[in-house]
Amino acid sequence: MDTTEIRLCGIGGQGLILGARVLAKALVSEGRKVAQSQSYEPTSRGELSRADLLVGDEAPDYPLATALDLALILDQAAAGACDGLLKPSAMVLADSEKVPAPPQGAFTTYSYPFAAAAAELGTTRAANMAALGALVALSGICAPESLIGAIGAIGSRSHLARNTDAVHAGLRMVRDASPVPDPAKPRPGS
Repeated sequence: MDTTEIRLCGIGGQGLILGARVLAKALVSEGRKVAQSQSYEPTSRGELSRADLLVGDEAPDYPLATALDLALILDQAAAGACDGLLKPSAMVLADSEKVPAPPQGAFTTYSYPFAAAAAELGTTRAANMAALGALVALSGICAPESLIGAIGAIGSRSHLARNTDAVHAGLRMVRDASPVPDPAKPRPGS
């Protein structure tokens, strides 16, 4: 059974668990089976927070991530949260401003200004949704329409337009602009 393992990580207050719930809802709406787990320090913002999704056509046998295919990192404090778990074929997305030193390895790393894109929409709190838009665009894990539909089903109605706009910003980052390259890796064709 093929299972895709995804980790969203950063610090408390960045909406990572909400992001995982939205992504899980989008995947389930497409007929996929999902197991979700999370770890966070509930007493204060700014502590390590992560949410893992295991996705497959059949129910995952084990609910915890052991070999990550996709990782999304929104804060430097969480850059080590994927150490030892990233497959060589993995894809890592990092916030180019909040994660100046993303994990290094045989996997592919992309850096985009998620928090800055969200700030252009009026709040950095939508960086999680911009990042999910980029994750979907790069990985094809689900259709963008499924992700947007899941925001409407799970997210706050008062933030629906902002979160939808943030997803579109993330999709545009991948479609229209080149990612900020990982300085430690040569770019393809160079």
